[in-house]
Amino acid sequence: MKKTSLALAVTAASLGLALSQTAHAEFFKDSKASIEARNFYFNRDFRDEGASQSKSEEWAQGFILRADSGYTEGTVGFGADAIGMFGFKLDSGDGTAGSGLLVPDGSSGGSQDNFSGLAVAGKAKISKSVLKIGSLQYKNQAIASSDGRLLPQVFSGGQLVSQEIDGLTLDAAHIREVNNRNSNDYEDITVTNGKSRGITVTGGATTDSFDYVGGKYAINKELAAGYYYSNLEDFYKQHSFNLTHAWAIAANQSLKTDLRYAHSTDDGRSTIDNDAYGIMLTYGLSGHSFGLGYQSMTGDSGFAYVGNTDPFLVNYVQISDFANKDEKSWQARYDFNFASVGVPGLTFMTRYLNGDSVDTGVANAAEGKEWERNTELMYIFQDGALKNLGVRWRNATVRSNFAKDIDENRLIVSYTLPLM
Repeated sequence: MKKTSLALAVTAASLGLALSQTAHAEFFKDSKASIEARNFYFNRDFRDEGASQSKSEEWAQGFILRADSGYTEGTVGFGADAIGMFGFKLDSGDGTAGSGLLVPDGSSGGSQDNFSGLAVAGKAKISKSVLKIGSLQYKNQAIASSDGRLLPQVFSGGQLVSQEIDGLTLDAAHIREVNNRNSNDYEDITVTNGKSRGITVTGGATTDSFDYVGGKYAINKELAAGYYYSNLEDFYKQHSFNLTHAWAIAANQSLKTDLRYAHSTDDGRSTIDNDAYGIMLTYGLSGHSFGLGYQSMTGDSGFAYVGNTDPFLVNYVQISDFANKDEKSWQARYDFNFASVGVPGLTFMTRYLNGDSVDTGVANAAEGKEWERNTELMYIFQDGALKNLGVRWRNATVRSNFAKDIDENRLIVSYTLPLM
């Protein structure tokens, strides 16, 4: 991974100061580190034997080292965080590459044998406010780094998070570049588009500036509200609102309501114009959870978000986001936690989503329709020699009259070892 000169300078200064103050025990006492070994098999069948590539199938092994320091003592505390990443190919043919697990090899049409990266960020803390500059991961209404493949997605930029007021978290950031989950290098940022999205861009497909400011406020123990403003320079400006309510109906019974709304407009070089509405209701009964969701896209385009990230949508699932132009979609979901019957660590999930009314951008064509079904089974060993070993199987089926049909299976075996 390449690093900007600013990030390197701040990181080096932070590390140097931290090391020069070894007498400050808080820096070491509050430090933590872990390493995750992630074995990932991915198979996506496009249900089209006549296509130039009828499936994507790869198998890879990854290692992710995470180390977060504490802070030096004083009015301003300094520290550093790091993520070391390494992935290598176990199996991938030239005709089945492109799963997103590995870095594409442009010369052969296959995948590179291995790839690695080091993401380092310097940090400074005053009271309950923390500034970080360097290589970071984000997860909020405006942007969420993707971790759905072998190695995580990281961004180059800065972030300020303040929690000076009880219940209120303020969050602001400036991001310049992205290192995607199947890349060796940082690159400029893109916007999600495509024909069914109804988004076109002019004058270049990338930008080197994404900014956001916002936060969340816990109104009380049951009710929380969030708002973020974000700007992907030249492409879109977005206002995102979120309201969640958790109601404890009775013993072992609950009802959670999740309301989301986002208003997106163009910023000079795109056709983005979208209002995205979403609601998810989840009823919990002992180890069971039953969910119902609805999502609606209105305006002259589909939903806008930074390319290759996880969008803040109730109907964003394993493969699809159901956020095409004019799309209306609903979701039915069921979860079961086997801890309620004496098997802690074992969980099951299944859901079905259906979308219609899609404007596919093709003149005189019928409205676009699609559906997706997901099933997931996961077990994490709770004790013994295999403690912290997780086995996860994810299955998906997609059918559409305007995009490729897909059958997909992912098998992920992971083991996390705390180092300190």
